[in-house]
Amino acid sequence: MSRVLALCFLLLAAVIGFLHIDSRPAWAPFSINTVTSVEEEVDVSATPKSKNQSIQSKASIASPISTWLPETGAASVHAASLIALKDGAIRAFWFAGSREGAADVVINSAVFDPKSSNWSAPTVVMDRVSAEKGLSRYIAKLGNPVPARMADGRLQLFFVTVSIGGWAGSSISSVISDDEGLTWSNPQRLISSPLINLSTLVKSPAISFADGRLGLPAYHEWIGRFGEFLRIDAGQVIDKRRMSSGRSTIQPLVFVNDAQDATAYFRQTRSAGQAKQVPVSQTQNAGQSWQSEADLPIANPNAAVTGLQLNNGARILVLNNLETGRYRLVLMMADAKSGQWQTIEVLEDDEALPEDQRKEFSYPYLISLDGNDAHVVYTWDRKKIRHRYFSGAWLKHAQSQFNTSPVDVISQEAK
Repeated sequence: MSRVLALCFLLLAAVIGFLHIDSRPAWAPFSINTVTSVEEEVDVSATPKSKNQSIQSKASIASPISTWLPETGAASVHAASLIALKDGAIRAFWFAGSREGAADVVINSAVFDPKSSNWSAPTVVMDRVSAEKGLSRYIAKLGNPVPARMADGRLQLFFVTVSIGGWAGSSISSVISDDEGLTWSNPQRLISSPLINLSTLVKSPAISFADGRLGLPAYHEWIGRFGEFLRIDAGQVIDKRRMSSGRSTIQPLVFVNDAQDATAYFRQTRSAGQAKQVPVSQTQNAGQSWQSEADLPIANPNAAVTGLQLNNGARILVLNNLETGRYRLVLMMADAKSGQWQTIEVLEDDEALPEDQRKEFSYPYLISLDGNDAHVVYTWDRKKIRHRYFSGAWLKHAQSQFNTSPVDVISQEAK
């Protein structure tokens, strides 16, 4: 009976929501922005100067840099994210507390200086009490901070709040900073449904529309589990579209192919007996409608996926390429020409350890500062957040080393 009532409420909310968004601003195409900078990396794909001069060896390319986000004394940390700052630094966000979902969980932030490879001391962006005061409602827990750059240059931080129940009872709130994250506005709740504004979460980076508004990949976990695409103007949801259906896909990651075309990869939440691979959806009208496509044939154990596209057209993913467990995390690349995915770096792997000794490596998040390099952060055993940096030269060399080994290469069946 309770499920029937819940379904009736959901249908009513859908009808009211449709009427509410029908008169919203016209849909805009995606913004196509290529990150540019002065190229200081060595082009390892360049033609050698002589027949006897080989292409730059991997040994002469700087190895990936590994650091740890600063300790806060919390027993549990999770869900880190990153954004580039105007001065070339990187600001990270993550939540920390006695355990996930505990009342003492706070959202922290720290800044990474690429020149010194050092992190600043952590600061608290939001705690439960501040969220309650700003939102004028009871807040039981916080989670999943996701930063974005607004059209006017300000930072906006989206995060999940829960007032009742588990994550399925969540909604998205946001704060805005005029000073690159030093101070923040009072939180504002995003209204994604005019009737039942519940069970909306965020995990992946926002994308930009040509009119300056943001497209925020979100997901729903109550009754169904599916992706939603929110069109946002400052602190207001002005439209939303379903990206998938059923109970099998959450945490969409969006790759923009052109002004109208984009591909979404999902974390799969399928039942036993179904394929444990990366689900895919496609849009050809800038996110107004989405159609399911064939899975990306890479294993996914019900774990988050992150990725980005480099200036040379290559795409990279960081994910747990397992059907069960989160004890291995890899960096994969799809060459722009071959369209095949290949593992280019194993970030973590505890497969050799007994099952009860394996650690969890999860919730990766990727950004690039110049369109050629990559910074990734991820949860390390729920006790630390690890940061890895891959230079543009290192990634170019990895791309030049692509082979056709059936073990390492996977055909890219979706864009």
